[in-house]
Amino acid sequence: MFPTEPAAVNHGFGALLKNRNFMLLWMGQLLSQLGDKVFFVLVVALLKNYPPLPGLKESSMYSILMVAFTLPAILLGSAGGIFVDRFSKKLILVGSNVLQAIFALLIAFSPKEFLLFLILTFIISALAQFFAPAEQAAIPVVVRKENFMAANALYSSTMMGALIIGFAIGEPILSFAKTFLGAVYGQEVVVSGLYILSAVAFQLVDFKSDQKFVSDRRTLIDPWADFKEGLRYLKKNRLVLNAMLQLTTLYCVLAALMALAIRLAPDFGLKREQFSFFLAAAGVGIVLGAAILGHWGNKFHHKPLPLVGFLIMALVLGVFTFAQNLWLALGLCGFLGVGASLIGVPMQTLIQHETPPTMYGKVFGFQNHAVNIALSAPLAITGPLIDQLGSRTVLLGMSFIVAGVGVWTWKSTRRVLQDVI
Repeated sequence: MFPTEPAAVNHGFGALLKNRNFMLLWMGQLLSQLGDKVFFVLVVALLKNYPPLPGLKESSMYSILMVAFTLPAILLGSAGGIFVDRFSKKLILVGSNVLQAIFALLIAFSPKEFLLFLILTFIISALAQFFAPAEQAAIPVVVRKENFMAANALYSSTMMGALIIGFAIGEPILSFAKTFLGAVYGQEVVVSGLYILSAVAFQLVDFKSDQKFVSDRRTLIDPWADFKEGLRYLKKNRLVLNAMLQLTTLYCVLAALMALAIRLAPDFGLKREQFSFFLAAAGVGIVLGAAILGHWGNKFHHKPLPLVGFLIMALVLGVFTFAQNLWLALGLCGFLGVGASLIGVPMQTLIQHETPPTMYGKVFGFQNHAVNIALSAPLAITGPLIDQLGSRTVLLGMSFIVAGVGVWTWKSTRRVLQDVI
């Protein structure tokens, strides 16, 4: 399907298209992430089929389901990295998707008990926490260093594309499956099929250089020791730590934007449930910015991309307080997405560039955990802050914080950052 080896001198997306292993990895990522989004739509749709527990109101079932879906990301965010350093990345990538497919099918044939439904949802979400760090660690194995920027640009674009497309097509796909495959198990078969196709793509990837970086499998797994070793590495390598802090800040802003979008939607003539328009516009901006970096990234050496990205996001957040037109608001969200890509793509590239293969699992597991918390915490605190201070005050406050973080982080990395991305 694709040439076996990537071109040694090519940069950008052209080199990736010639890299058979990366293209298979990318296909697996796309299918798995689509599976995750469609699965989320599925569990929300299936909720009405489960009677609530005694003493539990039906309205509370949704909140409990969300906890079951998101709690593994907070509890197990770094757990997957422990296994990445000890076991084959292919085994983790293939195995997690196959198990997700099996448990998704179990939902169709299990008794309609709400507690059992929560357990299966928790397990499927937990398996995704093993997949994420393995996928990040796989990119440096199959891609040359000069193409890290392009690979991460495509990765970021796919992640946002799956977020936008997955939620958009989830309901139509499930309705089609329910009609033509059967109401009993048709929807679950579609979700399982996406996970299985992802597993097949990963199975075809040749991780020939992976095994020499895998730790002795007989080594006793000690999560606490691995966690402390990862922390020691980050304290020693301040460049990687700083890049991770910038990524964490970025995801905090994006999560806060999600909470703000829900509150701001009525101000622009939208229903609250149409807040996704703002997120979709930001996603389009991220895809656009990532595409530019992926194709012409080698022309941006010695440029303060993260600083520019943070200042763009700060400017958008500040201007947004005065926006009253819907199209202007959507345009600002798109511009904010471009700024986000100028932070996310270079910083992820830096982490992959600077992290030794023997530390991939620990570092990417820790990063996955930090990002998961960054995506969850603002959702809990942004709402109360808006209630107390108002949307405009919160937006202006975020604008100053984002600008300050951008300037501070750039001052601490500008001497070395331009040499590694």
